[in-house]
Amino acid sequence: MSPATMAPPFGRFFLPGPTEVLPEILAAQTRPMIGHRGKSMEHLIAGMMPGLQRIFCTARPVYISASSATGLMEASIRNCGGSRVLALVNGAFSDRYCRIAQANGCQVDVLELPMGQVHTPELVTEALLRQKYDAVTVVHSETSTGALNPIADIARVVHAQGDTLLLVDSVTGVAGAEVQTDAWDLDFVLTGSQKALALPPGLALGVAHPRALARARHQTNRGIYFDLLEFESYIHKHQTPNTPAVSLMYALAAQVDRIDAETIAGRWARHRVMAQRTWAWADEMASLGIRVLAPAGYRSPTVTCLTVPVGKKGSEINDRMKALGYTISAGYGTLKDSTIRIGHMGDHTLAELDQLLDELAGVVRA
Repeated sequence: MSPATMAPPFGRFFLPGPTEVLPEILAAQTRPMIGHRGKSMEHLIAGMMPGLQRIFCTARPVYISASSATGLMEASIRNCGGSRVLALVNGAFSDRYCRIAQANGCQVDVLELPMGQVHTPELVTEALLRQKYDAVTVVHSETSTGALNPIADIARVVHAQGDTLLLVDSVTGVAGAEVQTDAWDLDFVLTGSQKALALPPGLALGVAHPRALARARHQTNRGIYFDLLEFESYIHKHQTPNTPAVSLMYALAAQVDRIDAETIAGRWARHRVMAQRTWAWADEMASLGIRVLAPAGYRSPTVTCLTVPVGKKGSEINDRMKALGYTISAGYGTLKDSTIRIGHMGDHTLAELDQLLDELAGVVRA
């Protein structure tokens, strides 16, 4: 194996996505190809479905799409957006959801907050009382800022308005932050494989409430590739409507088994511990001007966005960490130079995170 292809030690890649993938999960992709309309694929999907349902905390089937999560974001709009959408925007990825709704012909009103802030149910209620909406879009864990929107509370006030649907991007939420799809009565929730699920990029997973499917039946421009009614029909046959990414499906099945062994509650708890350690580290470094961007009580357990000391740039800190063999991220978009982001998600451990934070302390003090 050449130096260019040698894998570095696991536990040094803390990007907020794609996250690090365990060697045994990567190796699962090397199994031989199978026919995607044959019994082997049906057995593969049937075998992993109970575990996927436990990850999403749902009795509904979990759709598997050979796409990025953006694909299922677009699917949710094309199938459930209706004509008028309220977009809750508090960062780069909630803004993307807004732009997807606009690009698909919806009339979109934007409830925008400064980056790092969250949408409270009171704010959402005020907006819903001013105007009737077919759907509300929201990002659960905003990857660009580390802010965690209170999805359960938002769902409650959205559903108080009758047939308004709540469409949830939980890309850095599911499998790292608590998501109770059924108990919170979410209409559509989606994630991507490359975040807290700790898989390679290329799969999106989602769950649709029967309300979402009822809405889809009246949408005439659902398209073909992202038609939720097709996903629903095929998943009951333990198939996907379009050609699946077979190798990634092998990795998904292997990771579902690992998550089942840890339990989803155990996985949530491990992520909380890593997040709390990162926030405590920020408090220890407060004299240098480091602080957590998101407010206390509304912070993602999977990604933390930190302000950087005066006179330093997030991109420069990122480069210095890379020289030490660690990968984190500079801030996103307008926050590129003023912040850094740590993705403490997936299969990382507290011990690995502590090593990263020790190295980071030296870099920010230098």
